[in-house]
Order: sequence, then C-alpha cells, then structure tokens
Amino acid sequence: GECFPCPPEGCPMMGHYADRFPEKLRREDQKYFLNTAADEPFATWRQKVFIKLCGVKKTRGDINLVFYDTLGHTKEYEIANGDLSQDEVYTKYIDVEINPKNTRKIEFIWNKAIFSLLWARLGAESVNIIHGADGKR
Repeated sequence: GECFPCPPEGCPMMGHYADRFPEKLRREDQKYFLNTAADEPFATWRQKVFIKLCGVKKTRGDINLVFYDTLGHTKEYEIANGDLSQDEVYTKYIDVEINPKNTRKIEFIWNKAIFSLLWARLGAESVNIIHGADGKR
C-alpha cells in the first residue's frame, strides 16, 4: 500500500506482458508494479477487451464485465464509464484473476447513470476478449 499512486503516465509493469509497454521501460529511477490476484496461485491473466455498443446513440453510465469460473468464483471489472456512444469501440486491458481456461461465463452489465422519461436501452453488439502469451487467442 505504500507504492501508489502511480505517476500520471501510468505504472511501469513487470511480468509477462511488460514488453508490450516499451515507452514505460525507457524511464529511469522508477517503481515497478506486478499485478497479482488476492488468492492462490496469485496469478492474473492480462486480457484485452473490445466492446462495441448497440442501442441508443449516446447516454451516460458505466459498462462492466463479470467473469464466472467453474468453481463458483466471480469478479467484476469496469470497462468504461461516463458518456457512452454506439459510435465507439471501448478497449481496455484488464488483469483478470480468473484463469481463462476455467472461465464458465462472462456477463455484460450496463449501469445507467441518469434516469429519464425515455428509458434508454443499451447492449453489446460485440464483446471480444484476447488473452494468451501471443495475444492471439
């Protein structure tokens, strides 16, 4: 708990995917961070999430994904928040604590920030998740 906050340009990463952030490796005299899970085996799996929305043109709220594994564990991750638009593809790297090999289900959740008389509907046109050492699975 003494290492944070990260600098404005982000935390330099250690571990398997550190080479994907070469601009962060060029800095000198900096702290490095290794993301771990709370429980054994303490590993996290870096995944890149792409979400294309459908429904309303623009709205406010947040988009979360909930990962479920075969042992009954769940973990929720925020992908985007604020102004949302179906014209954008929301992309984010997340360090998932659930092994992709044991993932049973991934749930898309949209939380609306402002209630209006016109109840807006929003969904996911597509959700793509890339994981694996080669980034291609």
